[in-house]
Parts: sequence; C-alpha cells; structure tokens
Amino acid sequence: MQFTCSGSEIKINIDTLFVAGWTGRNADAVQHHIDELAAIGITPPTQVPLYYRVSSGLLTQDTVVEVLGEGTSGEVEPLLIQWDGKIWIGLASDHTDRELEAHSVAASKQACMKPASQELWAYEEVEDELDDLMLRCSIKEDGEWISYQKGSLSNILPLAELMKSSGFGDGSAMLCGTLGAIGGVRPANDYRMELEDAKRNRRITLNYTVRTLPIVA
Repeated sequence: MQFTCSGSEIKINIDTLFVAGWTGRNADAVQHHIDELAAIGITPPTQVPLYYRVSSGLLTQDTVVEVLGEGTSGEVEPLLIQWDGKIWIGLASDHTDRELEAHSVAASKQACMKPASQELWAYEEVEDELDDLMLRCSIKEDGEWISYQKGSLSNILPLAELMKSSGFGDGSAMLCGTLGAIGGVRPANDYRMELEDAKRNRRITLNYTVRTLPIVA
C-alpha cells in the first residue's frame, strides 16, 4: 500500500491485520456492553481486549467499498502500522456485517473491507499526547451530514498496551477500537472520518461510500 508519511511517499507491505475489539478504557462500560450483547444472543469475548485476525487484503484505500446486503456499518478507529522497525498512526474504519455479527463476531470482521487513510503520522511524534487526539465520524442521513461518533483516544486502551499484547510487529497493521455511536449503531452509505491533532493543527481524513450488493438465493 502507498502512504504519505510525514511528507514522504512510502510503500508498505502489510501481511498481518488485527482488528482489536473490546478496547474501551472504562472496564465497567465494556462489561455492560458485553452483557447487553449476550442478552440478544451474541457470544461474549473469551478475553478483553480481543484481537481478531482478518485477511490483510481487507485493508483498502478505495473510496468505494462493496458490501453484501443492507446490514453493515462502519466505525472510526485509529490505525497502527509497523514497517521496517518504525511505527505509524493513521485512520481506518472497521466496516462490519452487523447481521453476521449476531452469529459470529470473528466472521463479521472478515466479511467487509476495511477502508484506510492515505496519510500516516510518525507514532513517535504524537506518542506523548495520544490521549488528546480526537476521532470523529459523520454519516449522511436523509441527505444531511450528521455527527455519528466523536471522542478522544483517552476512551480507548493505551495504544502501546494494545501493541504489546496483540503480537503486533513488522508488517502488521491494527485497527485499535472505536467509540460509542451517537443515536446507536446503524447502517449508512456515506462516511466522513478524521483524526485530529489539535496541538499541531493537522488532521488525517478518510471518506468513503458503500455500494450495497443484493442478497440472492
């Protein structure tokens, strides 16, 4: 994949892709969500956090992604990549099949492409202020853009902890967890996402559109 990294264009070969789940920093809130899902038949995770391995080819920089059926939705997440010993941070969407999620969370993570930003920042540049970085996601509903997710990385477990406990290493990428959805998780066809570093007055953006394929039998 080709990225703009601190002003330079570099090619990165990603052969291992993790999707980290249950990464909320508030343990009580995470357990409450697990209990809610268990009540509707979704199997609780075997550990918290949990690192789902999915095909590395799912990470894409395409601005249009195709999904099967109407029951999918995206989530804004920090993206970590390690290449040639250096760690980078960017932005990605854990687009997930919500209907399949009721049967298997692991299978739902594998079912959809994971849109990723074109730009990365050097992790060392923001390492001391990670909790201050802001994530935002807007979706289009009834022709209007509305706020769907918003919050700082302080809501997510420390990224260094996720890297240490996941098996993350050279050639790896990891989506690191997300924030609660304003108004509840629901499908949308258009997404605008950003990671903001207010201290340096800069943003990484990610915009994409969903093309829905019909389910036939």
